Amino acid sequence: MEIARYAPTWKNSQAPGYVVVDSQELKEEIAANCVAGFAKNAAMIRTSAALVVLTYASGISGYEADGSFSTTRGDAWESFDAGIACQSFCLTAWEKGLGSCIMGIFEEEKVAKAIELPEGRRIAALIALGYPDEEPKVRPRKEVEELLSFR
Repeated sequence: MEIARYAPTWKNSQAPGYVVVDSQELKEEIAANCVAGFAKNAAMIRTSAALVVLTYASGISGYEADGSFSTTRGDAWESFDAGIACQSFCLTAWEKGLGSCIMGIFEEEKVAKAIELPEGRRIAALIALGYPDEEPKVRPRKEVEELLSFR
């Protein structure tokens, strides 16, 4: 967290936050009731050393003080900031020897209730965290020429 907290955010809002679920009982509740029946996510949560719930303060990233949007992107900046925070957290965990899996299939309201998320906060992702048994083979990546262009 010491490193991940330096992830850049909209106007330095620092809206993202993390809830660590290390209780096996609570992980089981989330796996059984909060992942829309998606078996792979349920299994990942049950076997993880910890489940990290990436949250953010809603209504900050991308907004002006009066509540209006700062750009035509509207509230998309909330997800953008959460994505940066998520990547920063996962890369830092990897440097410390921990593996992670970012999960997007979950029922936000049910997870929020299970972890007693304060009002005004939303959930961006679930991150299974633990010491990997193996290092999976990297899937093929697009060539740089497909990803990069100059004008």
